[in-house]
Amino acid sequence: MLSSTAEYALRTVLEIARQPPGEPIQVEALADRLGIPRNYLSKVLHRLVREQLLHSTRGKGGGFQLARQAERISLYEVVAPFDGVSTERRCLLGQARCSDQHPCEAHGYWKGVSERIAAFFRETTVADLAARPRPLRFNRASDAGTPAAARPPRRARARAKPARD
Repeated sequence: MLSSTAEYALRTVLEIARQPPGEPIQVEALADRLGIPRNYLSKVLHRLVREQLLHSTRGKGGGFQLARQAERISLYEVVAPFDGVSTERRCLLGQARCSDQHPCEAHGYWKGVSERIAAFFRETTVADLAARPRPLRFNRASDAGTPAAARPPRRARARAKPARD
């Protein structure tokens, strides 16, 4: 439903929202925690700063923080710069003239679903999702059965050499 970039932006903002207040998080830590390539994540972070959703601080002890309280940031604000998520309903079949008076073939089915999706993005805040417990995630097949939080960062795993008998 969302592009990879919009998904990364949402995951990143949620991770930042879970940080203790006043403690910025650096891009390297975010990239390791979320399994997102650092360079790609940097571009996402800087776009979120331009959109005034994040604040960045340079130097030692610097990093990224929310620019305002998580309760005041809607999911729509996070994903809209990256995806064409609309809070207005559009015709599923792309017809210019589709309404209750002039419905397309999918209108009756799509109307309720699209209204709920738009409402979800408009009305759900970062705080709503950040307050929920994180599900266990598995990043790679070789990590199956090991919760992401229990594994060392990817760089450490890549450097580790298997023991030889």
